[in-house]
Amino acid sequence: MKQLFLIRHAKSSWADDSLSDRDRPLNARGQSQLASLGVALAHHGAFAGEIHASVATRAQATLAGVLPKTFPETRVHICPELYTFDHQKLLHWLQGAGDQETMAVIGHNPALLELAQWLLKQSPAQLPTGSFMQLRIPVDHWHQLGKAKGKGKLEALLTPQQFSYSHFARKQKKRANPDTTGRKRDLADTLQRLHHWLKDLEPGVQLGLDDEFLHQYRIALRRSRAIAESIREVSGSKLLTKPVKQLKQQAGATSQLRDLHVLLQQLPELCGGNEELETGLRTYFEQATDIEQQRLNKSLTSKHQHKRSQDWLNLIESGAFQKLSRSLSHKDIRTTVDRRMTQYNRKAAELTPESSDEEIHALRKLLKRTRYLMELEPDRWKGLLKRVKARQQLFGQFQDLAVQIQLLHQFRWDSPEALPAAVAGLETQLTQRKTDVREQILALGGLDGSPI
Repeated sequence: MKQLFLIRHAKSSWADDSLSDRDRPLNARGQSQLASLGVALAHHGAFAGEIHASVATRAQATLAGVLPKTFPETRVHICPELYTFDHQKLLHWLQGAGDQETMAVIGHNPALLELAQWLLKQSPAQLPTGSFMQLRIPVDHWHQLGKAKGKGKLEALLTPQQFSYSHFARKQKKRANPDTTGRKRDLADTLQRLHHWLKDLEPGVQLGLDDEFLHQYRIALRRSRAIAESIREVSGSKLLTKPVKQLKQQAGATSQLRDLHVLLQQLPELCGGNEELETGLRTYFEQATDIEQQRLNKSLTSKHQHKRSQDWLNLIESGAFQKLSRSLSHKDIRTTVDRRMTQYNRKAAELTPESSDEEIHALRKLLKRTRYLMELEPDRWKGLLKRVKARQQLFGQFQDLAVQIQLLHQFRWDSPEALPAAVAGLETQLTQRKTDVREQILALGGLDGSPI
């Protein structure tokens, strides 16, 4: 059994008419595709064997941009034969390959796509620039490819829009930055657009190659819950009680994975150049991330989740919900904001140096809920919203530090003999940072809840 990766070079430039096709470089978008393409290829095992690239400038630039730093030069090959647009020539070249189990080829369309269509019984219709296919071929030797027509299996076909959030957002221009503030005049429409946005994000979340997909997914979930919760609180209707609970559970299912993402992103800074410490922690927490990713994927693809998602869409498209969302008055919203602000200010005044982390977390959640409610009419609360967001960032730092300390506790429990002094030192450092942020929170005082 052979593994074949067919990789189309990243987006190239046509700006200079004086250049031959062979000499055309990558354009800016093509350059931006390389890092995420390299991550996706590594994740799927494309670098397990040798990698071969066309002599074209755009193919060699793609090769240079995706190769891991530690990849052996002896396994990298620049091949004139791969500068071809004829799949028959590409097939002939592959039949002369050695005995390697895995081979990756960086080349050109239509040769790559037509070769895949020849090898697969059910073949893809497109292979965009910066994309790749992973094929499993039921042969023992590459020279047997001539007998493998229609017998290959497509293991994966990934495009930049699937493994890179920035390219996904560029493709989804009309949905990439939806107005999800929940303005009162179009709450039902906002929730419907948020629902569709969540469905668009799900493949990237499940793939797990770009943390930004999960980040945007969590934002959309929190917005949906906040709008529904605000409508329920202001109107007093019980129609949204169950959906709000389900949205909360759905968001909660992503929390652990998000916390692991944040920690892994911050590890270089936290470890301060201690490569041994960073490697040990990264290995441990990447394994934890893989487990959590599998757990989330199982939840997202369950029949139960599918039913909840469809029930939610049916509700927000219903006439009863449309009527309910239109019934909110400025006075109702103002009254509820005032009540929350009073509650926040009272709880903030009660904080002391001895207050538990749970009390600070509860205050953070109350502030967040108050902000989302004000965003039903953002133009009326501009000044206050800025101050609320600034406070939320401080509360968010406290929360992240608390979670990171807990994660380090878990590491020490599971691996008590792994770098105990270095881990203890890092834990002390994070605890001091957390203490500093706590003091800043205690010094904040209350908030003025006056609208414009």
